[in-house]
Amino acid sequence: MHATLTTRSLRGRQLLPHLDDIARLRIQVFKDWPYLYQGSLDYERDYLAAYANTPNAVCVIARAGDAVVGASTGLPLLDDGPAFRKPFELAGIDPAQVFYFGESVLLPDYRGHGIGHAFFDAREAHARALGRFALTAFCSVDRTSDDPRMPAGHRDNAVFWHKRGYLRQPGMTMQLNWDEVGHGNVVHPLTFWTRRLEPVA
Repeated sequence: MHATLTTRSLRGRQLLPHLDDIARLRIQVFKDWPYLYQGSLDYERDYLAAYANTPNAVCVIARAGDAVVGASTGLPLLDDGPAFRKPFELAGIDPAQVFYFGESVLLPDYRGHGIGHAFFDAREAHARALGRFALTAFCSVDRTSDDPRMPAGHRDNAVFWHKRGYLRQPGMTMQLNWDEVGHGNVVHPLTFWTRRLEPVA
């Protein structure tokens, strides 16, 4: 890695010129463990276009020189689907108080250089600036530790998320289906992690 790494937060139509780059990046990264996602460009373009059409959504992109090597998304939970809101409603948490972090993807060669923290910093700052959220949250796919598909030496992100102040919320789980490499359409459990969002100092 020689090019300088930079990040930039995009809102609304600023995202449109980057849709194809981010779509390809998501397909490439999510094909690996733990998501094993078999994606398509058409679906990814439509998915990302929803962020471009959501006024208070954000997409943070990471570049190495001119190349997009990472991206991270977020939007008010009320602007996401009912399946994402339901675990919060069942837990007695008002979805209007939650800013939801979608996904973060970063090519392997660029990991370990602070971009993961930059993604969280930018999304938390965006949520804080909007001024009406008490929590930030995301969900992560649940995999068993004895799954034979898990690569040797794999380290999940739990330690990193804990350092960021996020706590896994057992019982706050949703179900999503996607095409899994080698298995077709599969229903997956995903559990939420949450963090109290401090107000602007």
